[in-house]
Amino acid sequence: MNKITWKYERSFLKSGCSRIVGIDEAGRGPLAGPVVAAAVVFALDKKLPRDFYGADDSKQLSESRREELFASITQEASAIGIGIVSPQEIDDVNILQATMRAMTNAVNAIAEKMVPEILLVDGNYFRTTLNYPFKTIINGDTLSPSIAAASIIAKVTRDRIMKDLHNQYPEYNFHRNKGYGTKEHREAIERVGYCPIHRKSFKLKSKGV
Repeated sequence: MNKITWKYERSFLKSGCSRIVGIDEAGRGPLAGPVVAAAVVFALDKKLPRDFYGADDSKQLSESRREELFASITQEASAIGIGIVSPQEIDDVNILQATMRAMTNAVNAIAEKMVPEILLVDGNYFRTTLNYPFKTIINGDTLSPSIAAASIIAKVTRDRIMKDLHNQYPEYNFHRNKGYGTKEHREAIERVGYCPIHRKSFKLKSKGV
């Protein structure tokens, strides 16, 4: 049964915060492609579409369901921010720092439209140059609608990027594996080598999911 509730959002609403930003990322593990983060703000005085309560960690949803929820979130959100960090930058600074940059960039995109009051971040670690208060939530994408929404936006955005990149580099079948280290993908690398969007620092060590 889905455990998602407005528990965390409501606790901050009671303390006077209304601009509550959910943050999550997609693409930390792949051998290729960018890491993408999303930040989502809902107007919590409005009711969301009923089907949004079927939201969850984006990886637990089918592609068609993610696309449906992506459309609902895009329609209902007060603001959405996207942060994208390239494979080259991942190689330069490491995937953890690249993920923090992507999240920071996503929040900065939100800040162009409104001043965040609290950031709800999936996981147990967040480091940023931003001055906004934040709360990390382990498994937040299964507990908080704001974080779940960010998870879906980030995943769908990244999947679309990888499908587009498949047209440039069809030999790796990025439209299927999204850059993750599947057997098919690893064999393609062994056969034809890396392409410009591969993360050279990963050296085939990352596992596909």
